[in-house]
Amino acid sequence: MKTIVVYATRYGCTEKCAGMLAEKLGGEVELCNLKRDRVDDLSAYDRVVIGGSIYIGKIQKEVTAFCTKHLNELKEKQVGLFICCMSEEAAEKQLHSSFPPELLARASARGCFGGEFIFGRMKGLDRFIAKKVSKAEQDVFRIDETRIAEFARTLNTNSALA
Repeated sequence: MKTIVVYATRYGCTEKCAGMLAEKLGGEVELCNLKRDRVDDLSAYDRVVIGGSIYIGKIQKEVTAFCTKHLNELKEKQVGLFICCMSEEAAEKQLHSSFPPELLARASARGCFGGEFIFGRMKGLDRFIAKKVSKAEQDVFRIDETRIAEFARTLNTNSALA
């Protein structure tokens, strides 16, 4: 089983989660940061996992562009979809608004892995908004490793059944 985990990250949280997920997936796993790497052909992969972080209610444009460009190929693969989102209440809505309905309907695994605010890495406006929203002055770490493990388990189980 060959898997590619494609993602876009702004400050590194999604990259961290993608790495944690890759360690838990079976078979050969390749990581691809859409902000610096190109993926032109998915034919070599059995599974495609797509992830991104939510900023001001939207996923990164690189994730949206990837899904649009490869939609027909993705319909033929086992797919997993995840977001990194600090708002637990909005996570499900954010997940559904971030990916095409056709992918959501056939995804073997879907999830929100939480997130983190590391204020020292953030640019001015992002830092200001994050502090206002979180009501925090210190860094906030809410990556949910249990959800990442459950997501991997679901993908691995569905792969075995396919």
